[in-house]
Amino acid sequence: MSSIQQISAQRDSLKAEINSAQPNLAKCAQMLTQLKIGLTEIGAYVPQGSQVDPQALVLARDILEMGAYYSVRVKDIDAFVRYISQLSTFYYDYASVLPPSEQMYPLTGLNLLRLLSQNRLSEFHTALEVIDPEQLHNNSYIKHAVDLEQFLMEGSYNKVWSSRSKVKGEEFLFFYNILIDTIRHEIANCSEKAYEALPVQDAATLLFMKNMEDVLNFAQERNWKVNPAEQKIYFTNTDDEVTEIPQEQIIKQTLTYARELERIV
Repeated sequence: MSSIQQISAQRDSLKAEINSAQPNLAKCAQMLTQLKIGLTEIGAYVPQGSQVDPQALVLARDILEMGAYYSVRVKDIDAFVRYISQLSTFYYDYASVLPPSEQMYPLTGLNLLRLLSQNRLSEFHTALEVIDPEQLHNNSYIKHAVDLEQFLMEGSYNKVWSSRSKVKGEEFLFFYNILIDTIRHEIANCSEKAYEALPVQDAATLLFMKNMEDVLNFAQERNWKVNPAEQKIYFTNTDDEVTEIPQEQIIKQTLTYARELERIV
C-alpha cells in the first residue's frame, strides 16, 4: 500500500526526469504507471466527494500535469486529451480546496492550441467559456490561443505563421506545427479551386515553405503534377463529373410557363 510520502518522493523523481535536458521517456512512462497505481490506492486518481486529503489531491494534480506534458512529448494526442479531461476536475471542481496550479493556464493554453490545430472551433469556444474572463486578455498562454483563432477567422494566415517566434516549449511547437499543416491544406484546397497552375516558387510562398524539397513532397501528397522544365505546379482536377445544364430544355419550359401565364392574365 502506497503512502502519500512515497508517492511524493516518486513524483519528485518523475519531475526531475521529465525536466532534464534529455529525459528518458520510457522511464517516465514506467514512473507514471507506478504513480497512477499509488494514486488509485489512496483514492486520489479519480477523486470523489470531499473525503480525499487535499495533499493527496495536489499530488494527483501534479502527476497528471506531468503526464499531460509527457503525452505530448511522445506525440500521443489521445492520451493528452484524457489527461486534460481528468485535470479539469482538479482545476474547477476542487478549486475551492486546492491552491492554484502554476501549470493550469499553460496546459489550458496548450489544449486550446490543440483544438485549433484539429479545427475543432466549436469545442475551442466551449473551452473558453469556463476560463476566467480576465485571463482571456491578461494570460499570455490563453491570449496567444485567442489571437490565433482570430487570425484564422480573418484568414490572416501570415499572422499565424509570423507568431511562430512567440511559441515557447516543444509541447507548444508540436501543436503549432500541426496547426500550420492544417492551414497549408486549407490554402491548398483554395488554390486548387482558384488556379490551374502556379509557379513552384509562388506555391512555396503561399504554403509558408522555404525548402523546395518540402514543396515537392507536399505536391506529391496532394497528387499535384510538377513540371520541372516550366518550374510550375499543375493542380489535379478531382471533379471529373461535369454537370451539363440542359439549356434547350430550360428555354422550352420557360417559354411554356410564359404562355400559360399569358392565358391566365
